[in-house]
Amino acid sequence: MSVDEVILNKFIGRTPGLRLPHENGIIFAKLEGNNVGGSIKDRAVWGMLKYFEQTGRLKENTTIVEPTSGNTGIALAMFGAALNMQVILVMPESMSLERRAILAAYGAKLELTPAADGMIGAIKRAEQIVKEMPGAVMLDQFSNPGNPWAHMATTAPEILLDIKGLEIAAFVAGVGTGGTLTGVGKVLKKVFPNIQIVAVEPAKSSVLSRGPIGPHAIQGIGAGFIPKNLDLSLVDQVVKVSDEDAIEMTRYMAREKGLFLGISSGANLWAAGELLKSLQENSIVVTVAPDRGDKYLSTSAYKL
Repeated sequence: MSVDEVILNKFIGRTPGLRLPHENGIIFAKLEGNNVGGSIKDRAVWGMLKYFEQTGRLKENTTIVEPTSGNTGIALAMFGAALNMQVILVMPESMSLERRAILAAYGAKLELTPAADGMIGAIKRAEQIVKEMPGAVMLDQFSNPGNPWAHMATTAPEILLDIKGLEIAAFVAGVGTGGTLTGVGKVLKKVFPNIQIVAVEPAKSSVLSRGPIGPHAIQGIGAGFIPKNLDLSLVDQVVKVSDEDAIEMTRYMAREKGLFLGISSGANLWAAGELLKSLQENSIVVTVAPDRGDKYLSTSAYKL
């Protein structure tokens, strides 16, 4: 049975978009937590599995090993269960407890790496496992072309359908693997040649801005290196977001707007709001809310 037969119609996309009025225009947020696996990574993992299938690397009894900050791992564990594949995930121990529990619920094997080593440490350990385990492969979300392709094929067309012919001034997205920004950015640049593509990164791990590399609270972005899947030629501007601003915006959206979102969603929305201040009046800025808040209840964003 093919990847599309198992996954596409059951799990992927058709997420709602929400218009949030701003003093200088509108922020349009694509609510990706409404994917079945709870995040935008459902799309990326579908695309990466499809790419491996098409290139002959996804076979019966294949074991997939992947380093993850959480959401890619959750999507992969879910699809692995549906496709009857063994999944081994390697994750920094600093990621939330909720992520670990969800991965275990899907039956994936999980190995934690030291928090101080960040995503780079998780990647190195995943690569070691693949070398030592016959028949194991790594999807490699940071370079697998199926990742940005999935957003070109699904996320961007949905955004254009949701916007209904209105002009988009800017697209804002946090950079983890670079897949969302690259895939959506390529499509929107063709439709709106003057659009600004804005990358968001944590202030504490701001490699795109040639800043420091280190631990931060905005899980899912700011891996500490520039991923191959990020097409820098698309990027018009980089916005650095502090942990405090991302968390405060996340809390604000829950308490004032009734939207229970993850911390990277808070970062994107904060950056979108700041960007709107510099644009012409009544501009439209599109962003994504990558996941829901239920994976962050043990973090400083929501912990009692």
